[in-house]
Amino acid sequence: MFGTKRLLWISGIVVVASFLLFSSTEDESATEPSGQLSYIEGNGAVTKVSQGSRELAPAISGELIDGDFFAAKPGQVLVLNVWASWCSPCRAEAPTLQALSEKFPDVQFLGVLTRDNLTAARSFVERFDVTFPSLRDDAVLLEFNDSLIANAIPTTLVIDSKGRIAARIGGEVTFTGLSKLIEEVRGEKGA
Repeated sequence: MFGTKRLLWISGIVVVASFLLFSSTEDESATEPSGQLSYIEGNGAVTKVSQGSRELAPAISGELIDGDFFAAKPGQVLVLNVWASWCSPCRAEAPTLQALSEKFPDVQFLGVLTRDNLTAARSFVERFDVTFPSLRDDAVLLEFNDSLIANAIPTTLVIDSKGRIAARIGGEVTFTGLSKLIEEVRGEKGA
């Protein structure tokens, strides 16, 4: 009998702890002193940075998987997506990113291939009919160490028109979540 009561007591504590742990909403999100706002949206953790606290992104350029050269255009919002062909969430979000690149033609979309080979990457791009470019070398990611680094695959960064990192999504993007971030960054006054 003592064992049953103890088991019920422990189960009750687990239920309460689980409720507290998983009941966070965007309204209860944490704002850090650095001007970052972190919350969970869809499948990924979102970190937004207030305009006054944003770090300048490194220069983004390099050879693309198709052999062409890419250099980010100044004065334009950039969506940077780190991906690999073997990554299941990357495969799941590819149609969403493509649709968003079509919805926002004034925004640059750029993939960064990581830990993958070119043959698999080219097959991925063809399979999912991805029309925006992808860098073949992920060395550019090393330059993000002083700001919001790409800490998972996939990771998506939104870089404002002044070249500053405005947001990071760690994990698979959603159409609604990334649309909202892009619209916020595009619509910023003085951005």
